[in-house]
Amino acid sequence: MAGEKNGSETVSIIVPVYNDPDGISVTLESIVPHLREETELIVVDNDSTDRTTAVVSEYENKFDSIELAIEDRIQSSYAARNTGIRKSTGSICAFVDADMTVATGWLEQAHDTFETTETDYMGCAVELTLPEEPTMAARYDHHTGFPVAQYLEHQQFVPTCCLFVRREVFADVGLFDHRLTSGGDKEFGNRVHEAGYDTHYADEITLYHPTRNSLQELITKDRRVGRGLCQLQRYHPDRYGTPGIPPRPSGVKSPDRDLPQIDRISFSVLSALLTGVRGLGYYQEYLAGTRRSDGDLGMPTLEE
Repeated sequence: MAGEKNGSETVSIIVPVYNDPDGISVTLESIVPHLREETELIVVDNDSTDRTTAVVSEYENKFDSIELAIEDRIQSSYAARNTGIRKSTGSICAFVDADMTVATGWLEQAHDTFETTETDYMGCAVELTLPEEPTMAARYDHHTGFPVAQYLEHQQFVPTCCLFVRREVFADVGLFDHRLTSGGDKEFGNRVHEAGYDTHYADEITLYHPTRNSLQELITKDRRVGRGLCQLQRYHPDRYGTPGIPPRPSGVKSPDRDLPQIDRISFSVLSALLTGVRGLGYYQEYLAGTRRSDGDLGMPTLEE
């Protein structure tokens, strides 16, 4: 079910951020050269406690196309994105994470794709960038990567760090579920798919995301993913099942055979460890969830 195309697409870029002044500076420096007169860039600060707000304010004062918004009611990247969506005016919302950078021609290519196709919901390629002296954790993160095409084909969603969505889709199916610690991109994408909208993967458009460079960063991410898996079941049992039994792990990539033996062994060990961390996060959320009463809240809508 393709949305009605108006022949004159405008883009609102939405970037959520929390306590990351250096990351948001890198991202804004990367995006600013691509801004057109009709393009707006909304940075949503999720109630940062450091210099982040001041850093974004400096860019807002310097560039007319940049707007700082504050989401201080709900601590959630999805709530921050929802605030950005509601403040936006473009016919297309483009989502980028703080600390990411974009390629030359990124916005123009995305704009042209929406002008010439029946796309309503689009993902693009994400390339992970390694530091000059990569750690084992960084090399593992780079190897597992962002298989966006596979996510869209097999699980019907695109990660929010490289997502473009027509505004009318949000008006129809609702916004991101801000109750989710992780998995809000999947839940929203599944809603879009079930509603019959046209989806597309644009492999010619690339964004860049730095690797996670320490074991602790990988553990923090996978514990959050585990919590999100349990929350998906709690809030959306008809689609994801009843809480209590973790879903079968997905997105786990076996080390390629052409890797050095030491990397194959190390990556296999890391994969097993992080799968266990996801399980731990799942059961921590499962036990904590019995004390919550937020499951009856309705899905956020474009109009508050």
